[in-house]
Amino acid sequence: MPYSIMLDAGHGGADPGATYQGRQEKDDTLKLVLAIGQILQNHGIDVEYTRTTDVYETPYEKAMEANNAEVDYFVSIHRNSFPVDNEVSGVESLVYDLSGIKYQMAQDINEQLESVGFVNLGVHARPNLVVLRKTKMPAVLVEVGFINSDTDNMLFDQNFQDIAQAIADGIMDTLYMKEVEETDHYRVQAGAFRNRMYAERLLNELLEQEYPAYIDDSGPYYRVQVGSFDNLNEAADMERRLKRAGYPTVIVR
Repeated sequence: MPYSIMLDAGHGGADPGATYQGRQEKDDTLKLVLAIGQILQNHGIDVEYTRTTDVYETPYEKAMEANNAEVDYFVSIHRNSFPVDNEVSGVESLVYDLSGIKYQMAQDINEQLESVGFVNLGVHARPNLVVLRKTKMPAVLVEVGFINSDTDNMLFDQNFQDIAQAIADGIMDTLYMKEVEETDHYRVQAGAFRNRMYAERLLNELLEQEYPAYIDDSGPYYRVQVGSFDNLNEAADMERRLKRAGYPTVIVR
């Protein structure tokens, strides 16, 4: 997949970000960003990082780093905080404005995190944030739960890999859907479900086997589909591969 993305672990170095009972935002974000990046790289996405160690860069420096690298997307990972401990929990994503593919990606990430167990607090416009205002590419800032919420911290720690997978899946959902919308194509459908959880289970199973799978939720069913093929022969080849692997399939256009 010819996409590149810069992942930003919020804060770092002398800036710990939000803190709670000895826990520091900068540590959680770095650990999570590295896990997300590994998943995306395993699916053919070119991943770059604003930091991979405990160092500090200003938000402006991070935005310029992304611009200079000419990546396609910028995703910044943070932990939220509230003035009163254990008062609020959940995930929210921030974008410059509520339009375009950045808004779609933020929604997709939130929906995936909701499936892990977080309360979905929605997507909000924050045009004043430097990493959203100064980046030239679509940019999303994800607040992965409240660091001063025991509920969110327990979820973060006990489901860490699922959370990394959920954010990566949200990103890839958007990218694959973009490919689908831009191409006159054939696709191979491996399943259709009323319950998104079952669709996501099949999606993850296919992605683990490195099939270019995604969920199409444009109709009444959550349809798990593979590929975007310019001609019927290519789609038929993929259908035969999936059938040999034991999946019931149908070619759709």
